[in-house]
Amino acid sequence: MIVMRITVSVARVLSAFLADPAADRYGLDLMKATDLPSGTLYPILQRLQQAGWIGAQWEQIDPASEGRPARRYYRLTPEGAARARTALAELHAATSPGTAGTTEARPAW
Repeated sequence: MIVMRITVSVARVLSAFLADPAADRYGLDLMKATDLPSGTLYPILQRLQQAGWIGAQWEQIDPASEGRPARRYYRLTPEGAARARTALAELHAATSPGTAGTTEARPAW
């Protein structure tokens, strides 16, 4: 199993997927939702796919009749959705003020 390192960019991509976990998303749509360039987004999508967090499939269209190339659609797998929720919750807990590395309340000086 591939371990996913949750960076800020990966968290943005996961958040975009979790906004509607059942929706198919394509690259340009995700670039707009995450404000990430293609050179950052596509390697993340590849790692998420290798880890089994997302699935991908090509759109079944005739590019000539549609006037555009076929899109590659990505969707969270059920396991990926669960892992994404857990990873984002852990990231939030680790980065929230007063909670990083401790379970004790810190004094409000």
